[in-house]
Order: sequence, then C-alpha cells, then structure tokens
Amino acid sequence: MFTLRAVRFLVCSGVVVLGALAGQPASAAVALDPGAPPGSNFDLSVWELQEPVGSPGKPTTISPAKLRDGFQDKYFYTDSGDGSMTFWDPENGVTTPNSHYPRSELREMTPGGEAASWPVSGTHRLAASVKVTEVPDHVCVGQIHLAEGSGSTKPLLELYYYANGDIKMGIEDSPSGGQTQHPVGNVPLGRKWSYEISLTGGDTINLDLNGEKTTWPLDSSFDDYPMYFKAGNYDQSSGSSSTVGARVHFYSLSVSHS
Repeated sequence: MFTLRAVRFLVCSGVVVLGALAGQPASAAVALDPGAPPGSNFDLSVWELQEPVGSPGKPTTISPAKLRDGFQDKYFYTDSGDGSMTFWDPENGVTTPNSHYPRSELREMTPGGEAASWPVSGTHRLAASVKVTEVPDHVCVGQIHLAEGSGSTKPLLELYYYANGDIKMGIEDSPSGGQTQHPVGNVPLGRKWSYEISLTGGDTINLDLNGEKTTWPLDSSFDDYPMYFKAGNYDQSSGSSSTVGARVHFYSLSVSHS
C-alpha cells in the first residue's frame, strides 16, 4: 500500500499522471490531514514553490525535495481547520524581474527535478479544487506559461478569480503580449470550486469550471513555444502593505501529460 509521502507516478495505457495521489484518479478528492504539512497531503514531487520573500528580483524558491520533506511557513501551509494547502501572498512581497506582482505559487517540474518544458502537441491537463478567502482585486490560481529560454516571458493563459466572485480566463494574444479576458463564471468569495485547464491536440485550449466546459483555439503563433503549468496564488495587486493580500486554499491538485 502506498503512503501519502511516497512518489506517485501512474503509468497506464501510455498516459503518465503526475501529481495524483496513488490509487486515485487525477481529479479525485481525498481526505486531508489538518495536522500534516502540505507535502504529506499532496504529491508535490513535481512542483517547486516560489515565495514572496527573498531579494529584489530574486524570490526564494523551495525545491520539490524540501516540499516533500514537510516544508511550510506563513506563506505556504496547511490550514488547521480543513487541511487545505494554503498560499498567502502580501501586496508588498518580492517579485520576479518580469512581474510587478508577488506570488506564493507552484511551478511545474519534471520527476527528475528539472524545470518542466513540454510541447503544445499531445494532451496536457492541470486540475484543482480551490477556495479564495482573501483577495484585494483579483488573483491568478492557475496558469500555462511559456518556458524559460523560449524567447518570451509571457503566459499562454491565466485563470483569474476576482473579489466579486467573477472568474475569467485571460488568454495571451501572442507570445509578444496583450491579453484578452473571457468571463467564465462566478463563485462567491469563500466557496470551494473546481477547474481543469488543458491544452489538447496542439490546437485547443480547454477549461472545465465546475463541470461547465469552454474551448478556445490556440493561436498558431504559440506552436513552437514549450510550456509548463503553474498553480497557487499569484495576486494581481501590489502595494506597501504586509497584511493586505490574497489567500488561496487548494483541496486537490494534479497534472497529467499524454
């Protein structure tokens, strides 16, 4: 029998599932232990954490190994009430060189510990169940991003949650920039909801939001750009406060590639 701390990679019918709990489908709900660190409740072996601390332009990152070994702090921790993996991000946090906004966010890695970078061909899925309990304006809770060294620092898409409950999919117009936001739903602040973002067939962006499915064509300008997933709390506001910010709770998280 597998333990929650074990490395869980399921290989079936040519499909590699990364990040699902052993013996469970990628999107299956599992019991969360409020007394355990996130790395015991979730398979974080294919994720690196970026936190809103460090030196200017160089936020602190936490390796998959440290996450598996039980790392947590005030920016990334297990909620003592429901066991959710919780991301806190104050407005005055440290940012990357290419962003004005701080984040407490996971970046997809490979099983070997390298930065994930996959082609648009095939099927790539990110699934999660989340709840936003604090947000100044809006926060990104899931992304497909263009890989480092690709010639662009832009995302392909960002899934946003707004303070009024609106959920919007922001899709980049091209690797050079410009983003169009598409309203996709509304969930009241503090209520749990689920999403699945996928890129399929090398030409289609898909969103399943609480069972409601929407698709968009992938612009051909992205065809030659490798990509990776991000998930967590990328607050879209900045300021001088260390107490104002976004707080996002995750109840499930998985990625798969085939």
